[in-house]
Amino acid sequence: MSVASLLSPEVQAFMRVHAQDDPAKLVLAGHRYPSIPIKEVAAQLQARQKAKHKFSEWHQAQGLIFPPVLSVEQASSEVTARYKSSLVSGNHLVDLTGGMGVDTFYLSQSFQQTDYVEQQTELVALAQHNFKELDARQITTHHGSAEEFLDQMHSQADCIYIDPARRDAQQKKVFRLEDCSPDVVALQELLLTKGKQVLIKTAPLLDIQAVLLSLKCVEKVVVIAVNQECKEVLYMQNPAFVGENTIDTVHFLHDDVQEFNFSKSQEESTQVNYAEPLDYLYEPNAAVLKAGAFKSVAKAFQLNKLHPNSHLYTSKVLDKHFPGRAFEVKSISKYNRKSIRALIPSGKANITVRNFPDSVQQIRKKTGLQEGGETYVFATTDINNQLILLVTEKIF
Repeated sequence: MSVASLLSPEVQAFMRVHAQDDPAKLVLAGHRYPSIPIKEVAAQLQARQKAKHKFSEWHQAQGLIFPPVLSVEQASSEVTARYKSSLVSGNHLVDLTGGMGVDTFYLSQSFQQTDYVEQQTELVALAQHNFKELDARQITTHHGSAEEFLDQMHSQADCIYIDPARRDAQQKKVFRLEDCSPDVVALQELLLTKGKQVLIKTAPLLDIQAVLLSLKCVEKVVVIAVNQECKEVLYMQNPAFVGENTIDTVHFLHDDVQEFNFSKSQEESTQVNYAEPLDYLYEPNAAVLKAGAFKSVAKAFQLNKLHPNSHLYTSKVLDKHFPGRAFEVKSISKYNRKSIRALIPSGKANITVRNFPDSVQQIRKKTGLQEGGETYVFATTDINNQLILLVTEKIF
């Protein structure tokens, strides 16, 4: 199916009419639309529906063609791509793993010229078309591998961006940076020669400290979360950098952005206080937890930890700037059905487990608590190594 065919007035009109329809049902009813290439159109509709909330600007743009759903799912969201564009700038950017082109498009807005590089022919054709529709004239597309393009570079780019694939030839997830493709560890000497700055994106499943052992000249690590889900980790390499890197966390909420920065040495040297639950309870956001700022965040906001392994915090006075969620502690219950049901007459609660032997499902079975309501229960272990249930109400 060619880009031109998908852009025909008849097909475009059909997709507008059926934008919210179930693509699978459209395929089954394909005989009713003999002039429409229904399978290709259904694939477009499915991809567009996935893209609606992930990158609204592209979804709203007319004339764009979307790749298969897998590429849409693997692409950065608009909010994370826009954020990355605020981290780097200059004259020349090279994106060695262009893919769908979302990161390329937003990063390019901080540069005078951008080279998009991609191995898959279909993705290159789609990106070339979409960049034209988006009037991104500063982007030049290239079909080829990252290694080939690096070898052919004759001048140093201000920034090289690379998002290595995190699946092997059998499409199984890999858990080491060296196993991603392209292998940025093997390429890093060349990358640091060809780029004044190198920005590497990885998935949250890769261990940050393990990655740092594999990379040199890392000036900054950035952990990005969106609506309580950690989305990606960035490693900013600077060939001239010497010293300890900082670790920045950023959490995008619907109407807020939470940021917290620290270093590994700060985390290791920090001493924290422990206490039984006080008036307020705090749960760090997903970016802070992924980054491992367990003691640093306690010291920064003058909070007590409940237990060395709980990563829940407490205070007598509410701190409205905490990077995460805050709750008012209403009561503390033993871990048994009678005690907790007496405190929650409705029998409904949202349950979170932190440093606790049972799962949420096991707790519901033992206590009879159903999901829902305005009450939040935290199942955890206190400083005395006792299993407790904290009955709370959410503040933010």
